[in-house]
Amino acid sequence: MTQDNLKVKKYKSRRSPQVVEGPRALKKYKTGLVVGKFYPPHKGHHYLIDSALEKADQVTVAVCYRKEETIPWKLRAKWIKEIHPKAKVILVKDIAVDASSADWAEYTKKFLGYVPDAVFTSEDYGTTWAQCLGCDHVLVDRDRTKIPISGTKVRQNPLAALEFLEPCVRAYFVKRICIVGAESTGTTTLTQDLAKHYHTTWVPEYGRTYYEGKMFGENTAQWSTQEFIHIAHMQTMMEDQLARTSNKILICDTDSFATSIWHERYVGHSARSVDELSSGRHYDHYILTDTDIPFVQDGTRDGEHIRQQMHEQFIARLSELGKPFTIVSGSREARLKVAIGICDRVLMHK
Repeated sequence: MTQDNLKVKKYKSRRSPQVVEGPRALKKYKTGLVVGKFYPPHKGHHYLIDSALEKADQVTVAVCYRKEETIPWKLRAKWIKEIHPKAKVILVKDIAVDASSADWAEYTKKFLGYVPDAVFTSEDYGTTWAQCLGCDHVLVDRDRTKIPISGTKVRQNPLAALEFLEPCVRAYFVKRICIVGAESTGTTTLTQDLAKHYHTTWVPEYGRTYYEGKMFGENTAQWSTQEFIHIAHMQTMMEDQLARTSNKILICDTDSFATSIWHERYVGHSARSVDELSSGRHYDHYILTDTDIPFVQDGTRDGEHIRQQMHEQFIARLSELGKPFTIVSGSREARLKVAIGICDRVLMHK
């Protein structure tokens, strides 16, 4: 939307257009409108929406989108709704960049279905837009003094702007490293060591917790596809939750992809219902722990005889699916050094 000097058509409203400066204005509205790309949503956007919610009984947030944008618009709308549950969130296809305020006023009436009592923006164009609509314009933090951030700055370096992002948005941008491997190859040890090095969170292996509970039941040696679907779901849920509080990088001790490999091991065949759970999941790098350390039997493991076979299965599947991975071997210190190098390179890639 651009500010312009075009002659514009005025729409009737119950009150004369005026600019109300700042979020502490006492004027109360029945309906308010906030429009933006929210690409991605940041605390500046949330301050604007909160300001609207303070002054209007009903606030609509219109998430504008273009097909070429890389962050899915439905996801952006979902974030806004999670952060601002009292607002009505709608998706609106963006119009031409050079569209005038008059064009935007007409478009607003079309997608909204009515003229709001006030529009809330942090931009000068809001005045002309409001005049074209025949409603008030509430200008909020125009100079970005309260929240010094923009969507452009976030996209340029998301990890440097995490403090301006709400947890659900942070989870989208943090880097994810997944540690996988056969039994007793040091996956958990390496996961914890990396998390400690980067002062971040790590995701434990839910499958192990599940199996420890299963040991005390009947038919402990029998596994079903449904059990692995449950394990994969829980692993993914834990990961996505912990990603919200991680410090730039999240270290995962296994994932739903690894769950599908263990499904083949214990059930005896692959299952599309399990494999599909890992499709669409993104990890910046996989680290595969080697079998060159002593096998430790803790009472829950198959045995050393199956370890090399599972290791080779991981290599085959990672290669087949084109997932980026590195095998780490040697001592605990040697493995950690290689893994840190991998993570540092991932963190350098914006």
